[in-house]
Amino acid sequence: MGQARWAVVVPVKRLGAAKSRLRGALPVVPHEELALALVADTVGAALACPAVAEVLVVTDDPTVAATTGAAGARVVPDRPDAGLNAAVRHGVGVAVADAAGPTWVAALTADLPALRPAELAAALRVLAAGPPGVRRFVADAPGTGTVLLAAPPGVPLVPRFGVDSAAAHLAGGAVPLTGDWPTLRRDVDTAADLAGAARLGLGPATTALTGPLPDPATAPPTDADLAAGRPG
Repeated sequence: MGQARWAVVVPVKRLGAAKSRLRGALPVVPHEELALALVADTVGAALACPAVAEVLVVTDDPTVAATTGAAGARVVPDRPDAGLNAAVRHGVGVAVADAAGPTWVAALTADLPALRPAELAAALRVLAAGPPGVRRFVADAPGTGTVLLAAPPGVPLVPRFGVDSAAAHLAGGAVPLTGDWPTLRRDVDTAADLAGAARLGLGPATTALTGPLPDPATAPPTDADLAAGRPG
């Protein structure tokens, strides 16, 4: 049997509504520019992954569509317009319907600016080598969220992204992967997450915006921190 080739679906919100907890992390950078950079680096890494046959971005944001389309991704509108999971299901449906043969499918979150193509490839190899008929997922660094959800050909993906999605996917029958893939697991929701991703090495789009980042342990609190009641 030949190597599995993957269709990777990346759902992306409109930039103005994306990554709300990250707002203000780079005070001199417009929030939409930072959100777009995270997407661009995530999609760029997926496109550079040798196991990935197609990256399909589901979005209604014209800037995201133009940027990721120019990089080589296939872009489809978010016709359901009913949240992240509906967007994933729509993208998977498009990918499977247009595929020339059996298709391995994965949903990847759009906030992985340190992602290395080799780590994504390693995770996809483990996924493809798993037991037949089983959905599997990779949890984020804290272990509560999900950065990658995958299914073999003919198996519904059944996405349950959102709060505590790792537990939701596990309860739905998906099996967690435990590989050590730090750049895959490092999603970015907060300024501290962004600093953690920077320590791993950010992709070119995010690096162009960030410059040297302060240590989150010593940096003054952001407006988002204060609003959430977190001390400086």
